[in-house]
Amino acid sequence: MTSSINRTNSRQDRLFRRLTLVTVVTVYLLIIAGGVVRSTGAGMGCPDWPKCFGSWVPPTEVYQLPSDYKEMYGAKLKGEVEFNAVKTWIEYANRLLGAFTGLLIFATVIASIRYLRSGKPKLFYASLAAFILVGFQGWLGSKVVSTELHPVMVTLHMVVAIVIVFILLYLLARVYPHRLTLKKIHQEKLIKVWILGLIGLTFSQIIIGTQVREAIDIIIARMGYAARGRWIDELGITFYIHRSFSIVVLLANAFVFYRVHKLASPFSPLYSLARWMLVVVGLEIVVGIILAYQGVPAFAQPIHLTLAIVLAGIQFVMWLSLSAPERTKYRSGVATELSEDQAVL
Repeated sequence: MTSSINRTNSRQDRLFRRLTLVTVVTVYLLIIAGGVVRSTGAGMGCPDWPKCFGSWVPPTEVYQLPSDYKEMYGAKLKGEVEFNAVKTWIEYANRLLGAFTGLLIFATVIASIRYLRSGKPKLFYASLAAFILVGFQGWLGSKVVSTELHPVMVTLHMVVAIVIVFILLYLLARVYPHRLTLKKIHQEKLIKVWILGLIGLTFSQIIIGTQVREAIDIIIARMGYAARGRWIDELGITFYIHRSFSIVVLLANAFVFYRVHKLASPFSPLYSLARWMLVVVGLEIVVGIILAYQGVPAFAQPIHLTLAIVLAGIQFVMWLSLSAPERTKYRSGVATELSEDQAVL
């Protein structure tokens, strides 16, 4: 009987893990989609919300719109509305992906209810918090449209997305406790402090980056998308702070990787995460150089943002791995495994 219950619980745990992983991946895809919307100037491709040009399925040709559509939506777009099917569908696809993400997170909440009865209520409450934030994110999306892409609303929209990612990563980390147990690692508390510092640096760089992006939005309003090659020249001190701060971020990440290399087993999850962290930092700097010296190409903008959030996510999982309850105790350098009922989330 006990064996049958354990098998059932194991299947349910696997289902929850897979669902959480799919949800995390989908949220990152949604962040990429949001970056594409912004980099292509498709943010007002649908000038109303939640419908698009008054329809649940947006038009593909201008003749499908009312003859007076420019008057209907021109005031919202400062009189410069001109139907562009590509931009409309980029924005609408972003909305559809957002709705699908909401459904996945709702499914995660349903799947996590069982943990209320199995002694792991934090998993349910974290899932519920993510779902509530997705609803809040949808409301923010409507405000982004109604405020005509106000920079503060756009930035807040992105920050909430990052918080949702972190909650989902917390869930993923906690349902993979055996994957996150560290072996042959010392000075855990000190490394946790360093990693928290890295997360703070990464967030600071993301926020500065949003200020750069807001400055670019102002330049776009003045010069248009055809002048991409001259955008960087028009940026002020914020851009140079962002560019110079990347050196600090690189050195800080390299330092933490060096310490992990010294203190952790090369086969430990922490070491693997630290290695990926350094790879992502390197890619982020390369993409930043492309943006700065190749005329801010549209393809690089969403990649730059997504890599930054991936970096923050890796750092957060590293911190969680050090905060996860251990399944292994060390006595006189000899590892002793804890029993399953002792190893709790």
